[in-house]
Order: sequence, then structure tokens, then C-alpha cells
Amino acid sequence: MTMLASPNEAADPASGFPEVAFGHSADGFAVARVADTAFAMLPSRDGRFYLASGWRIGRPMEQWTRADFHSHSGELANEVAFRAKVMENAEHQREKRALRRCEIRATASTPWGRSQGATLYAEDVVFHSTAGHGGIHLSATRNRMVHPMLRAEGGWYEEDEAWAIVAITFP
Repeated sequence: MTMLASPNEAADPASGFPEVAFGHSADGFAVARVADTAFAMLPSRDGRFYLASGWRIGRPMEQWTRADFHSHSGELANEVAFRAKVMENAEHQREKRALRRCEIRATASTPWGRSQGATLYAEDVVFHSTAGHGGIHLSATRNRMVHPMLRAEGGWYEEDEAWAIVAITFP
């Protein structure tokens, strides 16, 4: 059975995005959907549970199986913790939507390899993801606006630490 989140967990009333639904899989484990992302509370061999996710599963939740999920995103204590993680993801998706960031087609060779996806944060501020890492690229004009002591040659700012330089310069 699939059920929408309770009223205090419902989708953003202004945008209607993303809808959150909870249910149980064909195998009986707790599952949820937030927009195109599917989540499952999967049991591990030692009796614990972990959060797993999948993408664009086209069948009803009641037909999902363990094989539909591919990632391991940390341990879960119980179904209450599972629901909290799902709702946290929904809020994150709402916040990203409010920022009006959009995916763009951009082929680039980054310091971390070939760009596999690009997100436009602002004019001339593009986040690139690669197979193993990623970061933000600033145009030459934007990069000149970064304080000289913090400026990266070429305008590439690594995603784990150097992103803060971009955030401080362009809040």
C-alpha cells in the first residue's frame, strides 16, 4: 500500500514539489519516493538496516525489489529514522528548487576529468560533476572578482573545500 506523507510532511504547498510517498516493497521492506528518487530501508546481513536509493523506478512501490536499489547511504536505526532521512531529502530538493538552479549541457574538461553533468548556479558560475569528483568553474570575468589571495588559476574551485571561496565571493 502506498500512502502520501502526513500533512506536516506533505509537498511544498506553493510548488507542489516534491511529492513524498511511503509504502512497502514486494519484499516487505519500507520504501519511499521523492520526485524521481526512490529510497529503501534494506536489511543487512548482521540484522541492521541501511538507506539505499534508486532512480526513476517506473513500477508501483508495491512491485519494487531489492534489485531496484544500488547505493548504500548509511545505517538506519529504525523506520522512524528512515522516514526522517526521506523527509530531509525532500526538503533538500525543495531548497535546491527554490535556488532556481538548472541543469545545462556543457562539455568541459575539468581538473577532475570529463564533466558528466553541469548545473548553472548563476551567470558564469557552473558546477561540474565527474565520475569521481567535481567543482565549480568561474568565467574569467567572475574569477577576477575573487580576492587575489583566494583566486584559483583557471577559475576551478574544488567541491569539498574550495567551494567556500565561491560562496564567500558570490553569496
